[in-house]
Amino acid sequence: MDSNLSLNPNKLVQFLQKPQSEFTKADIIRYVKENGIRMINFMYPADDNRLKTLNFIINSESYLDSILTYGERVDGSSLFPFIEAGNSDLYVIPRFSTAFVDPFAEIPTLTLLGSFFNKEGEPLASSPEYTLKRACEEFQKSTGMEFHAMGELEYYVIAPDTGLYHAVDQKGYHESSPYAKFNDFRAECMELIAQTGAQIKYGHNEVGNFTIDGMIYEQNEIEFLPIPALQAAENLVLAKWIIRTLGAKKGYDVTFAPKITVGKAGSGLHIHFKVMKDGHNMMIENGKLSDSAKRAIAGILEYADAITAMGNKVPTSYFRLVPHQEAPTSICWGDRNRSVLVRVPLGWTGDANMSAKANPLEAGNLTEAPEKQTAELRSADCSADVYQLIAAMVVAARKGFENPDALKRAEEMYVSVNIHNDENKEKLAQLKSLPDSCVASADALEAQRAVFEEANVFDARLIDGILSKLRKFEDADLRSQTHGSNEEMMKLVRKYWHCG
Repeated sequence: MDSNLSLNPNKLVQFLQKPQSEFTKADIIRYVKENGIRMINFMYPADDNRLKTLNFIINSESYLDSILTYGERVDGSSLFPFIEAGNSDLYVIPRFSTAFVDPFAEIPTLTLLGSFFNKEGEPLASSPEYTLKRACEEFQKSTGMEFHAMGELEYYVIAPDTGLYHAVDQKGYHESSPYAKFNDFRAECMELIAQTGAQIKYGHNEVGNFTIDGMIYEQNEIEFLPIPALQAAENLVLAKWIIRTLGAKKGYDVTFAPKITVGKAGSGLHIHFKVMKDGHNMMIENGKLSDSAKRAIAGILEYADAITAMGNKVPTSYFRLVPHQEAPTSICWGDRNRSVLVRVPLGWTGDANMSAKANPLEAGNLTEAPEKQTAELRSADCSADVYQLIAAMVVAARKGFENPDALKRAEEMYVSVNIHNDENKEKLAQLKSLPDSCVASADALEAQRAVFEEANVFDARLIDGILSKLRKFEDADLRSQTHGSNEEMMKLVRKYWHCG
């Protein structure tokens, strides 16, 4: 038995003794026949950033073979408003490498993520998955490298207050039970997410923790491992589906909303990224941040205002992006600095054997240091279409590599300490700010749309659809209009409580 497969939580991996990337149609049929699977589900993302589901009852092996091979028709206009109803039929074709056993189904069910194809049998150019796939192809073509990503998925769990062991308000970071009430729920979510094949790094309580009107609000986070960008996006959409579904079964309200209430920590979706070549992390060179990393960072910063159109899709997104809330407002970057838009966290680049210092018996027994260095975009939240968001980051990073002035631009946008400190007043005045509304994000994207449409990565119809959706919020002055009115702000919070 392969030691890399024996601990894999995905039941098909355990049974077939091969990684998901090697699953074939024959493997799927074999698993169905030998494990009593009675149903097949196709799941796929739509314009509202949520997974949709199509159920198939298995009535014969020939029918199973047919749906796995040819997929099924769906109404594209009901999934994507920018697709016309008069010519809306799409095909959904399952991708065998995404197969997992549905952890919630009472009838034994196998679920596969699907790809959209048009009437000619070609990938749908405007689909979320294909957009990200094209972005990654162009990045590799231009740079010779792969773009890897991972998400930090923050969310609140809300349930009746037991009155016991209250955590300190806004001091819930890494809290343990009994002060943390939903650690077991988070652990169960992580186990089910891992069974889909998602690569989880860890989970913990986050800062937000408070009680209002007899209900406890507790913020949690599940963070993933950096993997190829398309898989990273799929990890996130499946994780949100599992957390919400399990929460509903337990009677918990779960929200990924960017704004939760007045004066309390909102939830973000920080996206870490790294560039890889021949299996090596290119973010570090001789123990320091590499020029490749700086070029990617410079590109993402250059187009950061347009990226908000993909990563911050509801008006309350911009109530989170305000100063002094550990959320970015200015377009800049720095090391280990949580006030910046792109942060470079600690990356295990030192020579110290910390394990031997903590565990004297391990002296001289050091394993090879991991290549963990990433950079982190801190602006997005879970209103995002994660496929579009990561695709936009990939496009922007590629433009950084293609820009001969990228290293100079990186130097100009670097800050060494909190951007809001007095010593940075002059620097702050020189930096661009992130958009303050959906309308402003739409304007930024429209001004730079040619960059994202280049090489047919973002389809023009998709860009048009994003712009139309953002502008319909008419929120250009919303922050100023609601300033000082908690009641009006909370109406908006409740309206977008279950965004994305």
